[in-house]
Amino acid sequence: MLIQALCEYYDILSKAGKVLPEGYSKVKIHYLISLTPDGVIDNIIDCRTKDKENNKKKEKFLPVDVQMPERTEKTSIDANIIEHRPIYIFGLNKDKKEGTFSADDKTDKARKSHKDFVEKNLQFTDGLDSPLINAFRNFLKKWDPEKETENEILMGLGNEYDKSGYAFCLSGKPDEPLLHEERAIKEKWDEEYNMKGQIQEETVCSQCAVTGKETSIARIHGKIKGVYGGNATGNVLISFKNPSESSYGNEQSYNSNISEEAMKKYTEAFNYLLSGNKHKIALDDMTIVFWAMAKEEKCEDLFMSMLLGTSDKMDAERTEQMFRKILKRGKEGVVSEYDLNSVEYIDGNVDFYMVGIKPNSSRLSVKFVIRKKYADVLWNIARFQKDLQLTPELHPVYLSRIKKELVSPKSSNDKVNPALLTKLFEAIIYGTAYPTALLQNMVRRVRIDSGEEKINLVRVGVIKACINRNYKKEEIKVALDKENKTQAYLCGRLFAVLEKLQQEASNNSLNRTIKDAYFSSASVNPQMIFPKLIRLAQNHMNKVTYPGFYNKKIGEIIYSLNGGFPGTFSLKEQGEFIVGYYQQYQSFFKKSEDKKEMEEE
Repeated sequence: MLIQALCEYYDILSKAGKVLPEGYSKVKIHYLISLTPDGVIDNIIDCRTKDKENNKKKEKFLPVDVQMPERTEKTSIDANIIEHRPIYIFGLNKDKKEGTFSADDKTDKARKSHKDFVEKNLQFTDGLDSPLINAFRNFLKKWDPEKETENEILMGLGNEYDKSGYAFCLSGKPDEPLLHEERAIKEKWDEEYNMKGQIQEETVCSQCAVTGKETSIARIHGKIKGVYGGNATGNVLISFKNPSESSYGNEQSYNSNISEEAMKKYTEAFNYLLSGNKHKIALDDMTIVFWAMAKEEKCEDLFMSMLLGTSDKMDAERTEQMFRKILKRGKEGVVSEYDLNSVEYIDGNVDFYMVGIKPNSSRLSVKFVIRKKYADVLWNIARFQKDLQLTPELHPVYLSRIKKELVSPKSSNDKVNPALLTKLFEAIIYGTAYPTALLQNMVRRVRIDSGEEKINLVRVGVIKACINRNYKKEEIKVALDKENKTQAYLCGRLFAVLEKLQQEASNNSLNRTIKDAYFSSASVNPQMIFPKLIRLAQNHMNKVTYPGFYNKKIGEIIYSLNGGFPGTFSLKEQGEFIVGYYQQYQSFFKKSEDKKEMEEE
């Protein structure tokens, strides 16, 4: 499903002119090599651009993406036509410690690489004519690595020398077409590439598993770049190395039965999706790639904004408006037919794909593939946000914040179990039950952590969402629910009342309240803790302005508990205790019936 979807997306991108034509590769260029007509390097020009999105004090410069003749995938010595790699162009190794150049090393790789580059490019440019092509040809003939080990221009590059990409220009004309952009170069490359495709040695023909056509099968698949934590040179999605993975006598990727055409399509589409941050997010060590089968890329902006809050094109206010609109339509039962006029029209019936991938040595490991209608995805994200709310006003909570709350604020390690994040992501997109581990982790954080962030809006919202969706017996409401007679919820409310009583009795001067001392144990063993807290509360009654209010509130809750406290609480009940506590405590800060009652008394 994944390969076929990527091939279909490539066709969409191709029609929109967003992917490279066949036979070309995208190359990152940092510097331009300026050649005089007789082939001498008179300057190396920095063509990088300033990173406008970089907020750090130190300026950051980005390479320029250019389109060059297809790059080789081989790791052995194999020069490209119009090379961009320094070891091939200059034939020199750089000693990082000494800062010096040498043309010799143990493997003689630099000399062999440069020789291969010179031979292939002299042969390729033979018969071609233009000032820049002639200058390039002269450079190929004249440049001697042995005599250029102390070249001042190269020395000036410092440590940037061997980690940069290079292109050629004519001296004094860096703004004119570069060497790889010369018309004669492109025409000859297209001609040779097409001939190469027609006459392939050792071609294996079979039925393509994607297109169903009888055609040549790809022996080696192209590399995928841009995966978080992946190799700089890229990772392959499909490869066969071990004999145990082979069948019917096939070797390498002939086992996949994917044609050269399909292979090039899916790798190009995948590389396009991974080339920026518009179609991917990092969830710890996993990369999630997403796209809609649509010509316009508006769906991705809305998805990023609603789930992650990271879209540049949708601010928080517009995102909240979108949530409210979708939730309203969902209640009307027409969510699959809505139009998103507050942004721009987006077809809700388009297919939306999400893929989770992780690098594994030189390969990519696919963790999940999700395909749903775009309207269903948005509706499920809106439901997820609704589940988390603890106030009547809608305030979106994004995945990055939930991930942060799953980690102790005192911990130096911010890693969260990738399996948990994957299951949470799938639960959001599919609208299914949240992982039990999410409730376990969040309850543990509330019980173990200390400080003001011990119990906050996000943590309690996640606990409420898990209980409501996973157990479904009695829904916990957005705000304080005095009709909720669940024992754990009532105990949480009672704890909040007792804490508020203690704080008022001490004029909020205590460094340590009953929450710091007893909250964790009370949420698990109420029968053991609450009798002690009730006795302590009697000492505070004479110190508060309205003792009758607290006596009445405590009495009402204990009466609903049928006069006794439960022995122990399960995981779900611990969550209800936390929500009950939070909602009761927050009610003390509102102009509510409780405050009116207190003032009247």
